[in-house]
Amino acid sequence: MKQVLAAGLIVSTLGFSDTALAQSKDNWPSPIPDENFGQVLFDRLEYTRNDEQQNIAVWDMQAWYGGDYHRLVFKSEGENTQNDGMPTDLERAEVLYGYLVSAFWSVQVGLGTKGELASDADMENYAVISYQGLAPYWFEMENSLRINEDGDMQFINETEYDWQLSQVSYLQPRLEIVANLTESEKYNRQSGLSNIRIGLRYRHEITREIAPYVGVYYSEALGNTADALNADGESTSEAGVVLGARIWF
Repeated sequence: MKQVLAAGLIVSTLGFSDTALAQSKDNWPSPIPDENFGQVLFDRLEYTRNDEQQNIAVWDMQAWYGGDYHRLVFKSEGENTQNDGMPTDLERAEVLYGYLVSAFWSVQVGLGTKGELASDADMENYAVISYQGLAPYWFEMENSLRINEDGDMQFINETEYDWQLSQVSYLQPRLEIVANLTESEKYNRQSGLSNIRIGLRYRHEITREIAPYVGVYYSEALGNTADALNADGESTSEAGVVLGARIWF
């Protein structure tokens, strides 16, 4: 008898709960709509002094606007050697569409240009596809394949890791590898692995948005690119110190 009463009580309670839940749903607010938002990040905004006593201003930035899955992305990178009489070297300016394919990775496709920022410069225009995100153990990676108007292909990998020393300070190793998948006579690029660049920066956050840093780097030409530089009597390596800031808003 007690079991029957208990069962009846449970059934009636569940029925009451379902009824109350159905009534309460009528007063629930509407679902949160999809919203667009954006960010501008200068990952590197720095002044470099290399082993050839040259002073070089460098920028590397990325901006995006959109939602969780679909975004419009702009990337720009370049440098200017101070007081050498040469124009600024634009290493890339890209406009891309980005789509989030997993929790930590997005695919980006678009168009870009690079070259010297001079009135008579012959800019190199190209299509680009990138795979960008966080690899296991929180390595931030960007893998880009560029194909220019002549069909020349170039692959670039950039990898960074933030080693947190305290709540506001980080040690960041950085690696960049460039490989020319095809030879380009027009743009004086040799096929094969072209260049490797490694760097180390210590960054301290004044605020979350502003973080000055100091660091060092070393760059080395490889393979056919190194052979071509040696044949022209040019150096195949470069080292230097940097002073800059990481800024976002």
